[in-house]
Amino acid sequence: MNATMKIMRSAMLAGVAKKLYDESRKPHNQAKIKQAVASLKARRSGGTGGSRPRY
Repeated sequence: MNATMKIMRSAMLAGVAKKLYDESRKPHNQAKIKQAVASLKARRSGGTGGSRPRY
């Protein structure tokens, strides 16, 4: 039964990965992803002055 669970888990993860890949290829989602990456880069470089102090 343990092998069956591993196969089911692998199949589920493959399905989720395919869904994410398909959604990320859509132009409006690409724009959202680029905006999120730019926001994270700005936050990490201190570009937008976050609310948390850096130590």
